[in-house]
Amino acid sequence: MDAAQQIQPSVSVVTPVYNGEASIAELCRRLEQVLPRIAARYEIILVNDGSRDRSWEVISKLCSQSAAVCGLNLMRNYGQHNALLCGIRAAKYDVIVTMDDDLQHPPEEIPRLLTRLSEGFDVVYGGPQKEENGLSRAIASRLTRLALRAAVGAEVAKNVSAFRVFRTQLREAFADYQSPFVSIDVLLTWATNRFGASTVAFERRRAGSSNYTFAKLARHALTMMTGFSTVPLQMASLIGFACTLFGIGVLIYVLGRYLLEGSIPGFPFLASIIAIFSGAQLFALGVIGEYLARMHFRTMNRPAYAIREIAGSANPASRKSL
Repeated sequence: MDAAQQIQPSVSVVTPVYNGEASIAELCRRLEQVLPRIAARYEIILVNDGSRDRSWEVISKLCSQSAAVCGLNLMRNYGQHNALLCGIRAAKYDVIVTMDDDLQHPPEEIPRLLTRLSEGFDVVYGGPQKEENGLSRAIASRLTRLALRAAVGAEVAKNVSAFRVFRTQLREAFADYQSPFVSIDVLLTWATNRFGASTVAFERRRAGSSNYTFAKLARHALTMMTGFSTVPLQMASLIGFACTLFGIGVLIYVLGRYLLEGSIPGFPFLASIIAIFSGAQLFALGVIGEYLARMHFRTMNRPAYAIREIAGSANPASRKSL
């Protein structure tokens, strides 16, 4: 048996499902072919994130057919990272694998990530050899990575992927985290700095289209920037400082012209200066407002998710931490 096939003590696969009716049955079939070869014990946790199709009916059927499959049905759509947090807290085995429901992350690549994890890492991301996104999606993904870089650092951000494996014990670092704003990758950095990456083969989407639009990715980037980083506040401070220096420069120019020529620029010049300073102030107030809004939501103790029902052989009493 080669390194890629070495036995792991136990593995939990967590997959958020959103309108995945056409792909989740095939995903589970392939997982149940791969997992017995690499894990002594395993489970597949499917978190239905408010799907509008028959995803929950399919999940319930899969749970009745296999004791290894557990389904969690959320009350509504909370977002991918919130659904992942729910599944991560439900996992009961030593290593957690997260992957999408559209089969772009091949289950056959899980052994490669587990092998990399055994080299001393706590988190390993599986990245594609080449990104194949449209222009708007590529721009949004780039924006998200920049936001993540501000929150967790460049080394981690450059390798981030939804296809990841990590040690379950890391979740203890964010066991008490309660907020509607969730970024799994940021939360993992609260527990460790041992991050690794491995290039894996990605497949084309089998059905449907990506649920991550430009607007959703942009909102996620904004959440990371203002929810887990102080970079926007620092930017606002720098812009305010730059405008102050600019204002001093303008004052020197006006006084110099008055002393040399006996005149000062007219109303248009004054109006442009006022517009610059007003814009800088509004920008700073907007950034502060974003932080205040997130503080307000967190003081409300809004949960990251709420579960409607659980399907499968897993005992709900053993998942009270959900």
